[in-house]
Amino acid sequence: MSDIVLISGSPSVQSRSEKVLDFIGSTIQHSGYSVTKISVTDIPAEALMYGHYNHEKIKNAVQQIANAKSIVISSPVYKAAYTGALKAFIDLLPQDVFKHKAVLPIMTGGSLAHLLAIEYTLKPLIAILKGQSLNGVFITDEQINKTEKNPIIDQSIYDRIEKQIEYLVEAIEKRSISILQ
Repeated sequence: MSDIVLISGSPSVQSRSEKVLDFIGSTIQHSGYSVTKISVTDIPAEALMYGHYNHEKIKNAVQQIANAKSIVISSPVYKAAYTGALKAFIDLLPQDVFKHKAVLPIMTGGSLAHLLAIEYTLKPLIAILKGQSLNGVFITDEQINKTEKNPIIDQSIYDRIEKQIEYLVEAIEKRSISILQ
């Protein structure tokens, strides 16, 4: 069981959002938490498109998410929303799979014109799945360098990501304390 599950909604393993998610995952691991990543690219397209709830990869993903303490979900902006591949994956999850979990939403996009996609698409999705959404971070393509280990080249974005990771860790710790009491 991992403490935190990263969910990548990018249909490309070389995308900016994928690189940012990997960076966030490694940063969280340095904080002492175990991390597992689920990518829509790891799930057979047929299972996603035909709604095969009982496919082994889907069942494993559901189990990992259900057992996690927290979630980080990332997607590039496609047509003013998260990707269709992410939507297909989310449609296969139980209605309350994010219940009692802090969820950090991350979105990347070509320009600030897509800034509200995180507010109008990803955060409502998190709420539908009963998650507790953190503020999240929207990052434009020009603020990311895909070839670097730390792909965030804008200091203010880097600082915001660090702060959101702090909030994620605090939410995990608060949840752990409330369970013990």
